[in-house]
Amino acid sequence: MTAPDKALRDVGVSIDKPSAARVYDYFIGGHTNYAVDRLFAEKVRQRLPLIGDYCQASRQYLGRAVRECVRAGIRQFVDLGSGLPTAGNVHEIADDARPEHDVRVLYLDNEPVALAHSQILLARTADPERHQALAADMLQPGELWERVLDSDVIDTAQPIGLILSAVLHFIEDDQDPDGMLAFYRAQLAPGSLLVLSQMTDENPADEEEKQALVDLITYYATTTNPGVLRTMAEFERFFGGWPLLPPGLGYVPAFHPDAETMFADAPSESRVIGGIARKP
Repeated sequence: MTAPDKALRDVGVSIDKPSAARVYDYFIGGHTNYAVDRLFAEKVRQRLPLIGDYCQASRQYLGRAVRECVRAGIRQFVDLGSGLPTAGNVHEIADDARPEHDVRVLYLDNEPVALAHSQILLARTADPERHQALAADMLQPGELWERVLDSDVIDTAQPIGLILSAVLHFIEDDQDPDGMLAFYRAQLAPGSLLVLSQMTDENPADEEEKQALVDLITYYATTTNPGVLRTMAEFERFFGGWPLLPPGLGYVPAFHPDAETMFADAPSESRVIGGIARKP
């Protein structure tokens, strides 16, 4: 049985409740989602009308961050909680930014639907020597990193672009995100880049939006991925004090915006914060 076939066999166990990965896919215009996900997404949209725009701004940031990492010399990426493949996958962005097509990408996720579709996409369109998708849980960092070491895709002696894009708001503080990230930071070679982003509840526009963000977390508590929003100060600790690349920590539309960047004129309205830090 091939890896994609095995992953598809396991999909059935994951579709009885909304999944954050599939809801996100729906919000950014993807097609790998189910009725349970769409019903939940529309419930959220009724309470927070711009949630789809926030998700798209987050996805756009991932693309710009990957390009910036490639410009900074990164030639391999590990994408944790990579989610469902859609427009602007890391390996596609990296190959577009690097015509030599020498960038390696390893995707890791514990969501069966995401894993299955990632493996199918890579089997059909990618370079198996440079691109792989594996099952792993980022909350079990020791086991996950063993998968990285065994993959033959990543050379851990060389700098890595480690990506946790739009996943930290699904890791609550009692799940020890600090310890998890400290472990991953320790595994990276000097010169590696850490790409992080998540939704924030900092500086809501008014009391209505403040309550809507509270309600958002209440809604997600009914899914397979309960969540937590963080302020800029609460989020900054995840970089471990590493120096941040310009423009530093902030709302993601302010990070090297281009003509397509949503919320470029009002970055704080995106509700998404992020940054890239370099390991000394």
